[in-house]
Amino acid sequence: MKKSELSKPTTSGYALQDSLGYTRWGEGIEADALQQMQNACRLPISVKAALMPDAHVGYGLPIGGVLGTRGAVIPYAVGVDIACRVMISLVDLPPKTIARDPSRLKRALEKETRFGIGANFRDRHDHEVMDENWASNPVTKKLKDKAWAQLGTSGSGNHFVEWGECELFEPVKGIEPGRYLALVSHSGSRGTGAAVAAHYSKLAQSLHPTLPRELRHLAWLPMNGEGQEYWQAMELMGKYASANHHLIHRGVLRAAGAKSLSYVENHHNFAWKERHDGEDLIVHRKGATPAGKGVQGYIPGTMTAPGFLVEGLGEPDSLDSASHGAGRRMSRTAAKSSITRHEMKKHLRERGVELLSAGLDEAPQAYKDIEAVMRAQESLVRVLGRFQPRIVKMAPEGEKAED
Repeated sequence: MKKSELSKPTTSGYALQDSLGYTRWGEGIEADALQQMQNACRLPISVKAALMPDAHVGYGLPIGGVLGTRGAVIPYAVGVDIACRVMISLVDLPPKTIARDPSRLKRALEKETRFGIGANFRDRHDHEVMDENWASNPVTKKLKDKAWAQLGTSGSGNHFVEWGECELFEPVKGIEPGRYLALVSHSGSRGTGAAVAAHYSKLAQSLHPTLPRELRHLAWLPMNGEGQEYWQAMELMGKYASANHHLIHRGVLRAAGAKSLSYVENHHNFAWKERHDGEDLIVHRKGATPAGKGVQGYIPGTMTAPGFLVEGLGEPDSLDSASHGAGRRMSRTAAKSSITRHEMKKHLRERGVELLSAGLDEAPQAYKDIEAVMRAQESLVRVLGRFQPRIVKMAPEGEKAED
């Protein structure tokens, strides 16, 4: 079909396919998330799909959903927080610093992090990402100033920056096995990424006005049309999200008088051009992370549960993917109505974790068991190291989630 034809709003019915079927890892995934995955598999552009063990309900594609499409990209299957990612730095201070000089580490977190919607630094950070051609895209052109103001900040929702102890079982990027002090962060492309997502999701829906209501958030953009414009903005958001993490780590480590020995970073909420089963596909990983053979990444747990440095095994049925974390087992509303602040503090105290700030909706009890999630994906990744959080900072109570 020609570009002009693809770009016009579709007014006729869609030839939705019977559900492709998909491979699922993990048990106890809520019915609504399974239905969302099944819906995605009905799209005429869908080719292959998988569901990770941390899966739960999202917009359109469930969190933990992986979807390979032919010739099209789905903004909501990428997600609202485009290129949300995690990064772990192994540092040169001894792990005993947490017990012997915790104030040093806490001060560094308080000084060099900003949380919450609209959070920014009084003095702007400098980073080469701001030298990218933001004006080449009509959406990012209008957002450059906003992006610069929020550069190096962490946002809200499930975003965090934390100190802890990491035990390496195998060498990672030249670092020998042993115990290390480590810094971990989780955040994405902030308000700029959300604005990009909103614009192109609305555009996609306008191109497909007759999609059934349950598929509305799965509207797509053709890669030989509007999809190229979205792709350009998405790629820039990937660079921007990465820059945020590097600035956070640089600032916190400098304030703590520490240096990075090595780091690992990987993002989710993104789309990649990949080849699977002999075909070129657009692979969406919404709340899922790349796990191709030999690819290293980090999978966080909760503010009290461990996170894991991993290496992908390249499982074809998962489209070379793995979970991006533990995954929620209850909604934010349910967490706030069923977990008390006293229960949360008791949980933290019993596990030796100091929390500088966070809302009840991020209580560890609101999440799945990361150990069970990791057992469920032993065919997807192998563990290289284990991180235990000790000092955690998140957005304060009352902040609207933007994850």
